[in-house]
This record gives sequence, C-alpha cells and structure tokens, in this order.
Amino acid sequence: MNLLNEKITHETFGTGNVVEQDENIITVDFEDGNRKFVYPDAFGKFISLKDEDTAKSLKKVISKIEEEKVEREREEEREQQALARIRQSQAGNRAKRPHIHENAIVFWLDEEEQENVFADWEVSTGTVQSGKNKGQPNRPARLRPNSACLLTERASDIEEKERRILGLYMLTETFSGDVGAHGLVPAHAEYRIELTDEEAENMLFWNYYINKSYPDRMTWNSGKFRYFENIWIAQILKDIIAMKEDEEEIKEAENFLEYYCNLNALDVDDIPEKSGALKQ
Repeated sequence: MNLLNEKITHETFGTGNVVEQDENIITVDFEDGNRKFVYPDAFGKFISLKDEDTAKSLKKVISKIEEEKVEREREEEREQQALARIRQSQAGNRAKRPHIHENAIVFWLDEEEQENVFADWEVSTGTVQSGKNKGQPNRPARLRPNSACLLTERASDIEEKERRILGLYMLTETFSGDVGAHGLVPAHAEYRIELTDEEAENMLFWNYYINKSYPDRMTWNSGKFRYFENIWIAQILKDIIAMKEDEEEIKEAENFLEYYCNLNALDVDDIPEKSGALKQ
C-alpha cells in the first residue's frame, strides 16, 4: 500500500510525513529529522495515520498480513512435525532423550529498537494488528527458558539477502513463556552477545536460515519475528567464536555455545556447516 506523503502521528516524535517507502520500511520526516520504521508493524504500536480513509485501507492490509502470518506459522509447524518424524525414525534403538522443541526466535529490529536493545537487553514481540486481540502483545507460543533470541536488521536501502545479525541472547532461566502486558522478552544476565558493526557485516542471516519448502527464497514479507531452528543458533555461535579476536569475548561465546547445546541436546562437537538460502 502506497503511503508516500501521508501524514502520521508518532507517540514520541509527533507529526511527520512519509517520505520514503519500500516493501518493509517506511521513512518518516519529523521536525527533528528522518526516522525509519518497519512497515506495517509500527502502525498501531508507534504510529497512526492522520487520514481516516487511508487508515481503514491500511487496516485491511494488516488484516491480510495477519492471515498470512498465521498460515506461515502453520507451515512452520508442519515442517517441525515432519522434522520430528524424521529424527524419530533415525533414532533407532538409541537411548531416549528429553523432547526438545525447535524454539529459537529471530526478531527484526526497527531503527528505534536498535538504539535501546543492547542497553535494556529486552525485545518487544510487537502487538496484534487486528481481530479481538488487537493492540495486545504478540505471544510467541514456542518460547521456553532454553530458547535463544536472535536480533537482526535490514536497512531500507539494501536487499533482504543482506539482512545482518546484530547479536543474540538466551532467555532468562525463569522465563515461563508469558511476555506480560508489555510484550517484552528479557535476556539472561550472562548469555548474551552484541556484535560490532564490522562483525555484523560478516554475519548474514540468510547464511543460516532456509525455508525448506522454498530453499532459494529469501523473503521476510511481514511480521516482527519468526521461529528459528536450534541448530542454526549453534552454527551462529560457532561462527562468532571463529570470528572473534578478543580472548575474553571468545571465552564468553564458547560458554554460551556449551550452555545452549547442553540445554537443547545438541552435540557441541558435531555442529554441521551452515547451509542457509545464501549457501544453496
């Protein structure tokens, strides 16, 4: 939906005009300068349209996106079920291990969140855009204390395939799956990593993530977050360890990897090479 030149209101920055737009990002000109927001997630959360007719049309667009999101989650669930069946058939007579859910999550941070996330070490799940729960926090059903949160960003002037990884963290050990009234996912006090800009340039999201139904497709489309396989988090940590030069930072990443693998029944010495969409 074309929103160029539309007037909007932001709860903090006041009134502005949409001056740039692409598939997933809008740029708004405020009195104190331009700011970028994820489209359409920011509407209803941070900003609202001045024109009522345009707002109604956008509401229909968001409703359709929500439907697509639900269908995508169903598809991911079907993939996870198929993967579980394959693993079960391969297990043979090996001793049973506790059932581990593929419950890592990856967030798309907008410009405002990037300024605060590594100070507050918590991420918002965003809000429901339509239906009876409109305005309430999105509640990621798969998150558990052994989940990891991956933090990514993509500027409006680069292609989706260039999406960068900014950092990652484990959830707190007491996390119950409830994101509360504010929809915040808190970080563990110890197991968290922030990458420098230079490091992030070498850590591309699509080196790890792949849609198994469409292996060549690199599209995010919509939504604040999506689920992520546990083994991909392990691959990312392994690559961070190889990339780091500071001995203390290497040790922190190694401890993170060992902790994560222990919680999720992964063999730290048998992590496969990354094979995301960029590697196909």
